[in-house]
Amino acid sequence: MGKFTYKTKIERREGTHLHLKGNRCSSPKCALTRRNFVPGVHGPLQRRHTTPYGEQLREKQKVKRFYGLLEKQFRRYFDKASTLKGDTGVFFAHALESRFDNVVYRVGFASSRRQARQMVNHAHFLVNGQPNNIPSLHVCAGDVISVKKSKQSSKLYQSLPERISKITLPTWATVDVAKFEAKILTEPDTDDVLNQFDLKKIIEFYSR
Repeated sequence: MGKFTYKTKIERREGTHLHLKGNRCSSPKCALTRRNFVPGVHGPLQRRHTTPYGEQLREKQKVKRFYGLLEKQFRRYFDKASTLKGDTGVFFAHALESRFDNVVYRVGFASSRRQARQMVNHAHFLVNGQPNNIPSLHVCAGDVISVKKSKQSSKLYQSLPERISKITLPTWATVDVAKFEAKILTEPDTDDVLNQFDLKKIIEFYSR
């Protein structure tokens, strides 16, 4: 698709870094940094949505694409969160952050959520010693995620120490690089998501 791929166009459309291309999103080569305007023939002259509905829709699309979910999956998480007593936004964020593929990405075993999902689908990991290839698995405090021994020699993990040294690990997990293992200390924190996105707009969107 040329110089700017579908992934970079998504980030430019949403106007925020969604880390769809891993470390490239944090480098000067990032398409959003170089061309911080929506894609299309009108480029920087094109106006973004300013109506309340438009703002709510864009926020929903941002978060959905951030986690790489389909609309049906995304709505299911919201519907479940909305049935719980308390702050729907917090429950919603916790459900998204607790996904197996997201945790794999957050502890540095993958360079992007998309790659993490592929690795989970291809059965690269054990959860508490048992193989699991379900990206939507809810990861809990006390769980131990480890790379299968048969996968540890893969090129994907040869640069694991270097990759982890360049990221800020979440406070709710520890990683033992030598053992190719991550331990979940507490329930995944939702502060990063709540500070980065306005989940109230998503609640308003689905509550219309």
